[in-house]
Amino acid sequence: MKIKTWLLISYFIVMILPLLSAYFLFAWVTSYHSNQKVEEYYEAFSQIQTIKQELEHPSLYELATSKSVIDNLTNKETTINLYNADGFLVYASEPAYQEYRNDKSLYEDLYELQQGLRSFVYKEPVFEEDGAIAGFFEIKIARDELLKTIVRRGWIVTALFITSFILIYSAIAFIVNRRLSKRLYGLMDEMSAFARGNTYVETETGKDEIGELKKHFYTMRKQIVAAREVIEQEQKVKEYMVASISHDLKTPLTSIKAYAESLDDTKGLSVQEREMYRNVIIDKSDFMKQMLDDLITHTLLQSENYELEKVSVDGEEFFDMIVSDYDALCEKKDITLTACNYVYGNYDVNPKQMMRVADNLMMNAIQHTPRTGKIWFYAISEPTNLGDWLFAYVRNTFTFDFTNYAYLIVQNEGKGVPPEKIDYLFDPLYQVDQARSKKDAHGTGLGLSITKQIIEKHDGEVTGLSQINMGACFICSIPKR
Repeated sequence: MKIKTWLLISYFIVMILPLLSAYFLFAWVTSYHSNQKVEEYYEAFSQIQTIKQELEHPSLYELATSKSVIDNLTNKETTINLYNADGFLVYASEPAYQEYRNDKSLYEDLYELQQGLRSFVYKEPVFEEDGAIAGFFEIKIARDELLKTIVRRGWIVTALFITSFILIYSAIAFIVNRRLSKRLYGLMDEMSAFARGNTYVETETGKDEIGELKKHFYTMRKQIVAAREVIEQEQKVKEYMVASISHDLKTPLTSIKAYAESLDDTKGLSVQEREMYRNVIIDKSDFMKQMLDDLITHTLLQSENYELEKVSVDGEEFFDMIVSDYDALCEKKDITLTACNYVYGNYDVNPKQMMRVADNLMMNAIQHTPRTGKIWFYAISEPTNLGDWLFAYVRNTFTFDFTNYAYLIVQNEGKGVPPEKIDYLFDPLYQVDQARSKKDAHGTGLGLSITKQIIEKHDGEVTGLSQINMGACFICSIPKR
């Protein structure tokens, strides 16, 4: 139940309790009055008839007449008032009673036994022998038992009301403490523990407003923890990149320094040796420049606010340029290259960055393809262009969506990548063979990571597939216009 609902219910109960108590008292008294009404009426009527016989003497309504006989008829419960014909009081068992009554009030309700809450009242005129009115008598019989019962039952109802109020108040206080205060303080403790970095255990949330608040807090906490983990992971990656790049730059700098010092004229180097040393210095400088350029590109692409400037290109013309110009590099290593373009239509791309993607994938393929091996470089936009050249495990694993995408595929023969290392291929500076020496390295280690970020900036995806002793295949999906 929602907190708002049971609070309104509790408020309603507290407000309705006095009304219920008053109604209960009224119903109880009314029930008693109904049960006693007939019996009390006849008792009062009988008593009045007895007193009436003593009050029918006209002489009693004269001021000079003794009223001692009436004194014996009165008591605490029975009072008698006598009025003469003019309405003046000639006798009253209660001295404080009014001394004069006008004709209208004196003649009302004659011969009727009036049953009130506090007493029975009976009035009747007394006549002279000649028919003239001698006076009036008024008899009142108090209903003390009824009043005592009302008072007694009033105290009982009051006690029940107070008891019920205390019980309801205690129950509501208990519920408020259990459903509000205790849970809110618990949530505050969890928030404080989370702020201090202490361990915590999620408690039951519930379906009310506080439960919804706890759910939102737990969701926010998970998001903050996830964000912290991402930040920590990014920090570790940055520290690793700084350490790795510092080490990678140290080696060519050492070589450049050593060869530069060797070019001193006092060393007596031949012309061929000087030329070789200069070439080594230029190669090492180019390697350092390439590493710094890749590092800048990688850092820039990591920014969420960085957007590639795209232009519209003709797919057939542009991708034909992309897949060409790699024959010479493959021939140096006796690698057979099959490069084909079957892309049609217009595409929105960044030409410079898309060429970098092709270079990175091809350099990676050439590096890991053995001599006399094969490389396939295809750009396709229709399913009819998928042939037997694609590895069987690629056809069975990857699902092509030619309705929405064109694909840039680089496939090479080689040792392949172990399945447990596939997910790490696109991490910056990751090497499948960690024991590989730097002298065998031909890249900066950022190529595949840069490739992934460029394709994602084009709203596409890069997938790496591999099988041991068969080779690897990298598939880039490029959205169609």
